[in-house]
Amino acid sequence: MLRFFLVFLVIQLALFAAELTKPVQQALVIPFTESIAALSAWLVKLFDSDVISQGIVLRDVDSGFAVAIQAGCNGVEATIVLVAAMVAFPSPWRWKLIGIGAGFIAIQIMNLLRIITLFYLGQWNQTAFEWAHLYVWQALIMLDVLIVFLIWLRYLPKMPPMAADQES
Repeated sequence: MLRFFLVFLVIQLALFAAELTKPVQQALVIPFTESIAALSAWLVKLFDSDVISQGIVLRDVDSGFAVAIQAGCNGVEATIVLVAAMVAFPSPWRWKLIGIGAGFIAIQIMNLLRIITLFYLGQWNQTAFEWAHLYVWQALIMLDVLIVFLIWLRYLPKMPPMAADQES
């Protein structure tokens, strides 16, 4: 358990440090965040044609209300936590990759729901928007990460006991 925890922390530290560098931001994070904004706008347009995305901003053309998808709101940090947990856990790489792929999708679906609900909540009531943004959705996204990790653990194949365990 201690090994898992230490490896988990080291992987998180490395991934968060890498994510904060300018080259990673320019090449991966910003384009990814812009695609999240564009996908959010596309989904909203299925019901409301007066929405556009400009870079990382989702805007209502009529009211002018907009939300900018900033760091921490694009699902990247939640994905880093999940990746660190799955890589740190002793399991076959095939299962790690399956879990990371499925987890990434689950996190992004939840994050799209988050962005769209906050977009409409902000047009309705700014206080409710702030509360939901800072407290409710932060907790729900991390709960999503935890649930995905626990489901992944549940479906991992049983590992044979270690040689040292067999000798005891």
